[in-house]
Amino acid sequence: MKTKYIDLIEQTYDFPQQEFHLVENNLHFHGIDLMALVHRYGSPLKFTYLPKISDNIQRAKKWFATAIHKHGYAGTYQYCYCTKSSHFEYVLEEALKNQIHIETSSAFDIDIVEHLKKVGKISNSTYILCNGFKRDEYVDKIGRLINSGHQNCIPIIDNFEELSLLDKAIDGNYKIGIRIASEEEPKFEFYTSRLGIGYKNIVPFYSRAIKDNPKIELKMLHFFINTGIRDTAYYWNELVKCLKVYINLKKICPTLDSLNIGGGFPIKNSLAFDYDYEYMVDEIINQINQACREANVQVPDIFTEFGSFTVGESGGAIYQVVYQKQQNDREKWNMIDSSFITTIPDAWAISKKFIMLGINRWNEEYERVLLGGLTCDSDDYYNSEQHMNAIYLPKFKKERPLYVGFFNTGAYQENIGGFGGLQHCLIPQPKHILVDKDFQGNLKTRVFVEQQTAHDFLSILGYNKTNRINAETLNTKQIVYQ
Repeated sequence: MKTKYIDLIEQTYDFPQQEFHLVENNLHFHGIDLMALVHRYGSPLKFTYLPKISDNIQRAKKWFATAIHKHGYAGTYQYCYCTKSSHFEYVLEEALKNQIHIETSSAFDIDIVEHLKKVGKISNSTYILCNGFKRDEYVDKIGRLINSGHQNCIPIIDNFEELSLLDKAIDGNYKIGIRIASEEEPKFEFYTSRLGIGYKNIVPFYSRAIKDNPKIELKMLHFFINTGIRDTAYYWNELVKCLKVYINLKKICPTLDSLNIGGGFPIKNSLAFDYDYEYMVDEIINQINQACREANVQVPDIFTEFGSFTVGESGGAIYQVVYQKQQNDREKWNMIDSSFITTIPDAWAISKKFIMLGINRWNEEYERVLLGGLTCDSDDYYNSEQHMNAIYLPKFKKERPLYVGFFNTGAYQENIGGFGGLQHCLIPQPKHILVDKDFQGNLKTRVFVEQQTAHDFLSILGYNKTNRINAETLNTKQIVYQ
């Protein structure tokens, strides 16, 4: 009778897989001995496997190169990284090893871009695509970047007012793109994306505000679907509508030569994950090529802005099951030594699915459980709604520590969780480890940040007197309100 955890996994999934395998009943991830990480650095623990970032970038570049060659596509392909997925320096440093470009979302992104230029990681030839709703500070910094000589900075117009704001901030000639406000799927609470300009308004907007402005060169249309690049009738229908706008605009705007199809490649969220990336790229290139050929217009250069796909599969988190609570005759709660709300907030905020596996004791019997975090919040749990199936783990034994891993958590979790700041119920942010390879291919690790301490929290909250502002130094002149 097969009652061991390894039997369950092998019966349910095709296992081992490319990134997962067992060594002496302990799980390895991309060759990383996860129990060795725990023994060296403790638990809870977050880690980033840096080579996976480059691996996914190169995979995407290969898919597009293959499709472009197959269809005799006359345009080029440019890979951009969507920084909002993870702004960390170690992510950008790894990604930029692959001759890629950058997409930004807010004002402070431009400060990161300027730093990367200063240290020689990017140059004026690097495309900087500036997306998002632009307030004054963002507009000013875009202007500063372009005025300094970065002619490949392309602000993507999100609304009609932005054009006049940019025109004031930028001294000479500059390039722009326009974001299309795509229609959302019927299940959404709204019909059209709040981002961008409606399909029917783009050509009139160009004719009215851009065509006769000698400073502006319209280079790009930006197209993004909120639900991502998926093989659905909805996605292909929106792509066709986007191509109609490109074709109509291209016929009156010869400078238009690029189509940005945004991000949206999914990442692996289960051992049963099945997505044909190569087919999707091939079909996108084919659709664009065919539509332009039929309309007798030049095909655009293709840009993408992959964020989660770039960095998501590089991240993981490890927790220890510290206690089990039998709350009734059906529910067993395995309590972890951290909080889901603070460490992988997407799991509870939007019920996002991640790969969840036991780290050790695979050769022992399993049981069905729920996973609970340390906070007193009723939403601090992870169950079958977030997981692909019911959660099974090796049976809890107090004398034999059990560790559980969450994988492909590298996108958004630190940004959303408030990295380095206050955490719910003051549960500390775990230690974070970076895993890389040396020139011989051997794994090497280093601590990026230690676990938060009580001193860190007290400083943020103002309890440490040494960090308080001396009241005597404040300007106490009376403020007169007009």
